[in-house]
Amino acid sequence: MEQASILIVDDTRDNVRLLMQILKQRGYTVNAVSNGEQGLATALAAPPDLILLDIMMPGIDGYTVCERLKARPETAKIPVIFISALNEPLDKVKAFAAGGVDYLTKPFQMEEILARVGLHLTLRHLQIQLEEANAQLTAQNQELQQRNAELQEALNAIETLSGLVPICAWCGRKIQDAQGNWIKVENYIEAHSAATFTHGICPDCAAKWKP
Repeated sequence: MEQASILIVDDTRDNVRLLMQILKQRGYTVNAVSNGEQGLATALAAPPDLILLDIMMPGIDGYTVCERLKARPETAKIPVIFISALNEPLDKVKAFAAGGVDYLTKPFQMEEILARVGLHLTLRHLQIQLEEANAQLTAQNQELQQRNAELQEALNAIETLSGLVPICAWCGRKIQDAQGNWIKVENYIEAHSAATFTHGICPDCAAKWKP
């Protein structure tokens, strides 16, 4: 996940500077904005792989930003890690209730940041792989169901030509259908199979009518 993109939403410049330095050194692509409205607009315009989101910011707070991100299909699955100086249990509960996947308290520890970011990027990558595999299985299952339907249709056509079919003992050229009607053999077979008839003269008939 070294090429993953990360969006930082934080109005404290020192925090942003430190986070960008740590993450860029690890090879991540990092973008930063200073308030919630900018964070929403940036995430919608170019969805990142992960968002680091402060709670206390001018305008809308981080809880509201996260809730709005989770309400949009374009950004709903982006993992959001809250970053805040707030360290009360209630603050963390609200963060997870809003849709966050993790919570980091300030001041930051570099090793912890990299470990948490790496973990959630890996989980997101695995989730994407699972979704792609499920989509492929769904497509294969639909194709298999279509083939089974075609096979069943073919079997049904064959079954309609099996069993006892009354044929005229006198002329040998008409068959009685399920409704009791006597119809030509070729018409019956064409109606109950994919066969199409053409006409010719067999050697016996040709000899019979030959001058």
